[in-house]
Amino acid sequence: MDAILNILFNPLPNAIMTVLTGISLLYWLFTMLIGEGFDFGDADVDLDFDGADVHEVDGPDDADLQAEGGEASLLTKAMNFINIGKAPFMVIVTLFKFIGWLVTIATSLALNLAQYGWKSVLILIPVFLLTFFFMHYVTIPLAKLYKKVGYSGEESLDFLGRTGKMRSSIEHDRLGSVELIIDSDVIRLNVKSLNGEKIAYDDQVTIVDEAADRKFYYVKKEITLNNIH
Repeated sequence: MDAILNILFNPLPNAIMTVLTGISLLYWLFTMLIGEGFDFGDADVDLDFDGADVHEVDGPDDADLQAEGGEASLLTKAMNFINIGKAPFMVIVTLFKFIGWLVTIATSLALNLAQYGWKSVLILIPVFLLTFFFMHYVTIPLAKLYKKVGYSGEESLDFLGRTGKMRSSIEHDRLGSVELIIDSDVIRLNVKSLNGEKIAYDDQVTIVDEAADRKFYYVKKEITLNNIH
């Protein structure tokens, strides 16, 4: 037993990943106890980028997007890569921690990281990158499973009338992204300006309509005391 505990909590990277994985385990135990369990169909965290053409943000005038909010596009692509939106967010986060935990323990044993003391924590950087790469393939069957059982992603939430902050600048027909917080869950959606007016990065906006093909939403700038000129 002592040997197992030593592996789980020594060196420091093992301890960090063991604690993170343990937190996820406690989360699922808690959700099971209150009767929610693994959510098939109407997940609490729904980030549906399925079908959205994120490449529409690229174009001749993309420089302004990169300058003011380019990280949103990168984050969206990263989410798509590990199939967030095709399966509940917390399921994917738990898998990420679990796989990262296994890789960290295997690495610590193979490379004898204990000899490096606190500096061994730097191994988590390549571990997270490797885990992120693995997650793309691990979540493919998971996404197919949720699709078969009727997981509907963002369709289970009504976004019309909700407010959020822009994570890119948009105007005319440019596609950008907005960040919403619903029940403490962070959700990003692809959006366009309702009337083509310029909406800057970090502006507060309201979702007023949905595109006919459901690939994005229309937003308008929210009028507040701070932006009345």
